[in-house]
Amino acid sequence: MRPSQSALLALATAVPPHKLNQSDVATLARRVYARSFARYPKLADIYVNAGIEQRFSAKPIDWFEGKHDWPERTRAYLESASALFIEAAQKALTEARLDARDVDVIVTVSSTGIATPSLEARVGAEMGFRPDVLRVPVFGRGCAGGVVGLSLGARLAQAQPGEVVLVVVVELCTLAFRADRSTKADVISSALFGDGAAALVLRAGEADAGIKVGATAEHTWPATLDIMGWTMDPTGFGVVLSRSLPRFIEQKLAAPARRFIKRARLTAPQLVFHPGGTKVLEAVESALELQTGTLRDERDVLRTHGNMSAPTVLFVLERAVRRGLRGQTMLAAMGPGFTVSMAALDGAHG
Repeated sequence: MRPSQSALLALATAVPPHKLNQSDVATLARRVYARSFARYPKLADIYVNAGIEQRFSAKPIDWFEGKHDWPERTRAYLESASALFIEAAQKALTEARLDARDVDVIVTVSSTGIATPSLEARVGAEMGFRPDVLRVPVFGRGCAGGVVGLSLGARLAQAQPGEVVLVVVVELCTLAFRADRSTKADVISSALFGDGAAALVLRAGEADAGIKVGATAEHTWPATLDIMGWTMDPTGFGVVLSRSLPRFIEQKLAAPARRFIKRARLTAPQLVFHPGGTKVLEAVESALELQTGTLRDERDVLRTHGNMSAPTVLFVLERAVRRGLRGQTMLAAMGPGFTVSMAALDGAHG
């Protein structure tokens, strides 16, 4: 007997309170990165060409001019990530007409801070989770984490039909901003990244209506560890972001994407992709032979929220769901490894 597919019962998003206008960030960057701009004048164009108008941050803009060590950054992460976890999770559970005590499994995805005990344990009492809830924290997946979280949550739900799986994806990319470093990667990341969270509720059962999660897959390219990731030093995380990324995507993405589409038996699926940046979206459209500008929702989310790492693709999916997602969809994002993570969705049962 074929097991029931997992259904996406609810999807909700949340952002922190501080809005960063891109023009204000550019002004700040000119002060902080004055030496880099003097050496590479065209770096200033990044803030105009990034396709971003605003982002949201756990801290106000003047915070980024100060010096902050690991303990201070960690305190900021624990406070803000916990608040976003609660907001996104409560919204998703309310949408699903469930209570925190109904949750059997919690998958927490975050790579922009270190928390031990992990976030779901820290907010458990306030949320009202049961003492016997299964906790599954996931670290290190970067921008791919949204698809990874959904895929893992769907598999866990399918393994135990009837159990409620809550997936919460929280990233505070801005806390990794480094005023003490001025590499090109640091400048680019200051123009791209924002903060945000998303939460999903999944359950597998014959009677569950909602978007069905089908096949999931990943592909990791060998010898690509230096494309994306973190370094760590006494001050905090240091961004690793290769300038070769768009070209790599353009050349390498098509083959694993087509294999997945064939294996998942998708017929001309619509695509929901992580908007890592305008050049990344252009590379995806080129690789998959899409007309330039096809990924409209992705560009809209990038414009209004920036690249929030893992939750960003779920912000894009939320827009599609609100419009009434129908038919087959391929959800995809790429992250450290270097890896593309993919999931097949079917909105026919929504």
